[in-house]
Amino acid sequence: MRKPTIGFVAICLAVLTILPGTVRMAAAAEEAMAIQLKSSAFAEGKLIPIRYTCDGADISPPLAWSGLPAGTKSLALVCDDPDAPRGTWVHWVVYDLPGTLEELPEGVAPTPDLEQGGRQGRNSFGHFGYGGPCPPSGTHRYFFRLYALDAFLDLPSGIAKDRLLRAMSEHILGEAELMGRYHH
Repeated sequence: MRKPTIGFVAICLAVLTILPGTVRMAAAAEEAMAIQLKSSAFAEGKLIPIRYTCDGADISPPLAWSGLPAGTKSLALVCDDPDAPRGTWVHWVVYDLPGTLEELPEGVAPTPDLEQGGRQGRNSFGHFGYGGPCPPSGTHRYFFRLYALDAFLDLPSGIAKDRLLRAMSEHILGEAELMGRYHH
């Protein structure tokens, strides 16, 4: 029987050294992907009902989530339309929602501060709160992105999406996405 070579032993030791870190990274990635974001108003990739657009009541759709990672202290939500003719159009910016919250009801009030905790930024329409889909032509995609954060950001109400993304960049534990479509 042949004895293992020094090279073979070195490779085995390297694999055993790297493996625990790889397992931890895989577990962290799996946990981050475990967040589920859903709406009872529309399914992933489907049409957003008129009620939640500028052609209807223009109120926010109900959203619910589950599977937040351990250590989630706060949540942020952004809804935008990357298909807008002049670049991404921001429809909703919400942040500092309590990490214990599991949903936002239909018709969240367009106020700077929310009843259930949290704050709202300004959308591309220049208003607080949600501004529904209102594409000038064609079918557009609307991405609702929920972020689980390890801290409260303590930002003032009324900030823009870009400022929120910069402030939370070092605090994201995981995220989820729900995409709906709409056309006139």
